[in-house]
Amino acid sequence: MPLQRPRLTLTLLIAGAVGACGGYSANPAAGPAAAAGPAPGCTPLEARPANAPEQRPAFAGQTRTCGITSSVAFEVTVVARGLAHPWAVEPLPGGDLLVTERPGRMRVIGASGTVGEPITGIPPVDSGGQGGLLDVALGPTFTSDRMIYWSYSEPREGGNATSVARGVLAPDGRSVSQVSVIFRALPVYDGDMHFGSRLVFAPDGKLFITLGERSDTPMRPQAQQLSSHMGKIIRINPDGSVPDDNPFRGQGDAKPEIWSLGHRNVQAAAIDGQGRLWNIEHGTQGGDELNLIEKGKNYGWPIVAYGEEYAGVPIPGAVTAREGFEQPVYYWDPVLAPSGAQFYSGNAFPAWRGSLFIGAMKEKRLVRLVIEGRRVTGEEHLLTDRGQRVRDVRQGPDGALYIVTDEDAGELWRVGPK
Repeated sequence: MPLQRPRLTLTLLIAGAVGACGGYSANPAAGPAAAAGPAPGCTPLEARPANAPEQRPAFAGQTRTCGITSSVAFEVTVVARGLAHPWAVEPLPGGDLLVTERPGRMRVIGASGTVGEPITGIPPVDSGGQGGLLDVALGPTFTSDRMIYWSYSEPREGGNATSVARGVLAPDGRSVSQVSVIFRALPVYDGDMHFGSRLVFAPDGKLFITLGERSDTPMRPQAQQLSSHMGKIIRINPDGSVPDDNPFRGQGDAKPEIWSLGHRNVQAAAIDGQGRLWNIEHGTQGGDELNLIEKGKNYGWPIVAYGEEYAGVPIPGAVTAREGFEQPVYYWDPVLAPSGAQFYSGNAFPAWRGSLFIGAMKEKRLVRLVIEGRRVTGEEHLLTDRGQRVRDVRQGPDGALYIVTDEDAGELWRVGPK
């Protein structure tokens, strides 16, 4: 791979006023047509028929909320191209960026577009299907110890599973040392789908790890089983030990690392300005979910879910609401295929502060949500003309957004002020 990539700049202007907020009827007596119509004065962005039109949201605004626009002028710069299915981008303090490529490579890409050689010291990955080298995150004390963390599908006896390792990034960005695996998901399974996984450090320094349930029908029930890591969000200390206040620690055969359960495949998660953890997880055909994640809560999969099977039939045994299970704050039908998330807090775009940005792979766009309390009040679609699968989005120290696209020749973009 050449050390220097050409840079292209595209200038876009998104202008307009924020739309009136509304949503859908949650009246159980209302028919599907009533449940699917927008509130008066509100125009949702999604106009296609739902995959499961008979399903009704549990409350107004839970799906197809108002489409909005923001008076923000920005430009998109292609920093690097020719990357092999990049999965994550993590800005470094000095302006360079760490990027993972799913086949098993991690690189430092300079702010000027210089593409570094693969970092040495990364353990082998099982890169079949959806597996490979996945997320990367700077440790909470990176500026003093240069510790980075990454997730990957680890080849193991009998199959594979998601693991998380950490190591010290050399000052020249060419190698990692003192590598140790701090978490290994169990059980091992011989499959190539639904590994998760995003790594998110909370303000208190604890590490959240998002996991999938491995997709195949025999594995799905494990999302509801505390004896399995599958379909869970994990919470550990940076050294891999289990915090004393985890909700299921000491409860029989429950895995002590579990923080929440009932997830399908979580490839997007972020902490908001209040320190709350949110995830955006893949649904089936319909039913991508935005969830506010809380300690010990059950988010339903596979017995509480929106959407339908890819074959166009109902999800076996599932309903959209059940006592004791959490409702998504928001859901999409049809789906986005969400991956990567970032709550914006920078100075480059004051109008976007507090917004949640989500990568959309199937729909090839960047989604912006306005959230008020525990409700989504507006949705905006950006970069729709780029025609690439948005895999990850992160905020850099300069306030710009950095994006990687999941393509055979993927790109790294900088979204900065015009």
